[in-house]
Amino acid sequence: MLLALAPWLAACSVFGMRSGTEEPPFTIIGQIGEVEIRRYAPRLVAEIEVAGDEASARNAAFRPLAAYIFGENVTGERIGMTAPVAQAGADGAWRIGFFMPARYSLDSLPRPRDPRITIRPLPEADVAVLRFSGLPEPQAVAQAASRLDAALAGSAWMPQGPGGAWFYDPPWTIPGLRRSEAWRPVRRS
Repeated sequence: MLLALAPWLAACSVFGMRSGTEEPPFTIIGQIGEVEIRRYAPRLVAEIEVAGDEASARNAAFRPLAAYIFGENVTGERIGMTAPVAQAGADGAWRIGFFMPARYSLDSLPRPRDPRITIRPLPEADVAVLRFSGLPEPQAVAQAASRLDAALAGSAWMPQGPGGAWFYDPPWTIPGLRRSEAWRPVRRS
């Protein structure tokens, strides 16, 4: 049976489909056109602050974060890959993060060896999210964020600070099949 699935699994890898990749759990609590309002449960993020432009910051942070989940931590434990990769910030100062699998608590998650990586608990949060595809270039992220803000204007949901972008796919994924999201914390007005 597995041999019969091999061509399909290989195609999924080439096209970047995320079969079985854990994502932070959420509930959809509202909708404004193409914008989803999601309630995320508390979760943990391993993140690193990086200086530079938006795209190079993401690339610079990915390697130490990947090393951390692949065993460069105090216990040598491999931590499962999750999606999305989170990016927030502006003006050359960026926070790039990997969400940690839900099975971990702050006490059970292995500590990183790299002192640049911090583990941060995120509380339950309501977040407005707008999905977009294509390459995760700064202008595409800015356009999605602008569309998100326009959808929120005059709605029952008020922005509660700056947001960012989430990127779900590996770099070899065909651009039209990529899943990226602009997000912003919100509260009901």
